[in-house]
Amino acid sequence: MGDQKRSHSWNYCRFYLHFSLLMFWGNPALGELRYSIPEEMREGTVVGNVAKDLGLDKISLNDRRFRVVSGSKDDFFEVNPDSGCLQVRKKIDREELCQGSGACLMELKILVENPLEIHYVVIEITDVNDHSPTFSEKEQAFEIAEQSSPGTRFQLQAARDPDAGTNSIRTYTLTSNDHFDIEISQSDEDKIPFLVLKKSLDREQKNKHLLIVTALDGGKPPRSGKLNVSITVLDINDNRPSFSQDTYQIEIFENTPVGTTITKVNAVDPDEGINGEIEYSLSKTLARKVYDVFELDTSSGQIKLKGPLDFEETPIFKLDVQASDKGQPPLIGRCKVIIKIKDVNDNAPEIEVTSLTNTVSEDSKPGTIISLISVTDKDSAVNGKILSTINSNVPFELKPSFKENTYSLVTKDLLDREQVSQYDITIKATDCGEPPLSTFRGLSIQISDVNDNSPQFSQSPLNFYLSENNAAGESIFSVSAKDNDVNENAAISYHIVRENDVTSFLNVNSYNGQISALKSFDFETLKTFQFQVVATDSGSPSLSSNVTVNVFILDQNDNAPVILYPISSNGSAEGVEEIPRNVNAGHLVTKVRAYDADIGYNGWLLFSLQEVTDHSLFGLDRYTGQIRTLRSFTETDEAEHKLVILVKDNGNVSLSATATVTVKVVEPKEAFAASDVKSAAKDDEDNNVTFYLMITLASVSVLFLISIIVLIAMQCSKSTDYTSKYLQETNYDGTLCHSIQYRSGDKRYMLVGPRMSIGSTIVPGSHANTLVLPDRRRTSEEVSKYLFEP
Repeated sequence: MGDQKRSHSWNYCRFYLHFSLLMFWGNPALGELRYSIPEEMREGTVVGNVAKDLGLDKISLNDRRFRVVSGSKDDFFEVNPDSGCLQVRKKIDREELCQGSGACLMELKILVENPLEIHYVVIEITDVNDHSPTFSEKEQAFEIAEQSSPGTRFQLQAARDPDAGTNSIRTYTLTSNDHFDIEISQSDEDKIPFLVLKKSLDREQKNKHLLIVTALDGGKPPRSGKLNVSITVLDINDNRPSFSQDTYQIEIFENTPVGTTITKVNAVDPDEGINGEIEYSLSKTLARKVYDVFELDTSSGQIKLKGPLDFEETPIFKLDVQASDKGQPPLIGRCKVIIKIKDVNDNAPEIEVTSLTNTVSEDSKPGTIISLISVTDKDSAVNGKILSTINSNVPFELKPSFKENTYSLVTKDLLDREQVSQYDITIKATDCGEPPLSTFRGLSIQISDVNDNSPQFSQSPLNFYLSENNAAGESIFSVSAKDNDVNENAAISYHIVRENDVTSFLNVNSYNGQISALKSFDFETLKTFQFQVVATDSGSPSLSSNVTVNVFILDQNDNAPVILYPISSNGSAEGVEEIPRNVNAGHLVTKVRAYDADIGYNGWLLFSLQEVTDHSLFGLDRYTGQIRTLRSFTETDEAEHKLVILVKDNGNVSLSATATVTVKVVEPKEAFAASDVKSAAKDDEDNNVTFYLMITLASVSVLFLISIIVLIAMQCSKSTDYTSKYLQETNYDGTLCHSIQYRSGDKRYMLVGPRMSIGSTIVPGSHANTLVLPDRRRTSEEVSKYLFEP
């Protein structure tokens, strides 16, 4: 019942101490967030509320997330990501985790998301008295000469207790006897027991003594360990070996080769014979690692390196060396050898990268945090000092944090995915040792797209050539724009700006830019028109651009020649001409006049004699339609001649019309008498011709004005690298034909209409309705224009 009360009282005191430490260390205003818990706590035990202690509970915890992100010992604790409670994940054995009697501290790195923050929590693991003192051997034997004087001390084995603080070894006790007592000597952090002779021995009375040494720790209740001590009383070896120094101190580098002699201890014994012969040995109470790393020559006292050294694992070794003579009983002298290990730069830095994502939006502002970087080096002093850099050809930089060797990877320049969509960053950490060691860590950053590029057409304006009489509803051409963005930001749709009657007959496929016409175009009615197409991407917000489309209607041979003289009717014409019999060769009998609404080859008319009564008498100019006599008339020539004239154009499938001219040969007097009548008839004919000419010229003038207006609008929006030059054909030979010369790029073209010069040189080209002419440009800077002859 008393033990239960004491246990309850101790638990209450321990809880009060824990609560006091928590209130002191857990206050973030005093520095890092600190907690204190005893070892062996059950799994799930709440250490503290990180969110509350950091003052983060004022923000809605639904928006925050907590997690432990680094640390070699972080598997002992976990953070509830929603509530921020720090909990024990598995039981902690302080003696396994932190060897030694000092404070056992664990530093955790807590990552808080939304926004990204990092906090450091230090947890002290306090000791619980869960280990009993133990001796390396259960029995220790001494041989003591009976002449030993009272006060002689004999070192006992020191017990080991992994617990720390008050739970470590506090005292030693000895079973009650008449000759021996126990004393405790404090050596460094250890308590070393000595067996002290308080009364002279008498071998004749008792030659062996059996004692029990008990080691007690400071726990409540205390734990204990026992050592059996046997003492044999011998005769007399009264001088013990003594070392030249009580303590030997040396320093060696951790990369010292195995087999190297570290130092040599030396002891002397003034006795003679076997009582003065010395053997050296290491104390049996040392840690096991000492025997693995060092060996002692029993004869010479040389200490050699038996195994490799590692400063980061054990920076100092303390050896207890014994020198024993061979007397009966043997006497022992002792000294301490302290070996300090000097660090060499044998550990490269380690780089830890904590990233929430490896994707960065291209509109991120300079200073945006991408990742958290921490570097460590197991070496010490200058060998553990680290310089961290990244490659200079990236728009990122490392910004130091308030804690040493902790950095933030942030953007330093504006990003543009269309120029660089991915950055490969190399982080380099170099220590300051000699020679320096470096570690590299690669980090790939993807740049995500934002809608910052509008669709672009390859050129503006766009010029298309369309043959007339196209099939209604079929695709006539297509437009295409390109967007440098990706995914939905680059998905383009098209639509036509409805500005005039012509655009109402056009339709565009919004997905591929295919433009179809809902009607068939007639070159004779409409020669050119203009509209705008708008390309819009699917970004948010969407971006758009437009392009002007110029459409030129190309002529097809869909109009047959129309004969103006002789007077035509249903595609044929008839006329009567009277000429005197006494005319000479080359006399102009008449001229067949015709007109074709088409242009170019389709409107270029050629005249030929289809039927004639006498081929030797009349000739026809194939270009002008003039009928002339080839010779003078004779008495035997007939008085009336019939000529059938064929007029056809030069289309791929030519169209034609015929005219019949009757030539009557009369005597000169009759011709003179009929001249008045003919002149009157001629006036009527000329009046008819004049009427048709007026209609034709009026139509051409209207088309000319419309063309001039359209071309002025086109030239205002046309780029300087596209020029067209139209030249007027000034020759007029009486036929209702005209020609249009123009330039496009490096070639020069002529559109030939129903009126053309007899002397024009025509060279067929690759264009369906055009003829290529020799280049008559004077300069490349001339502005394109249309000139139509009325």
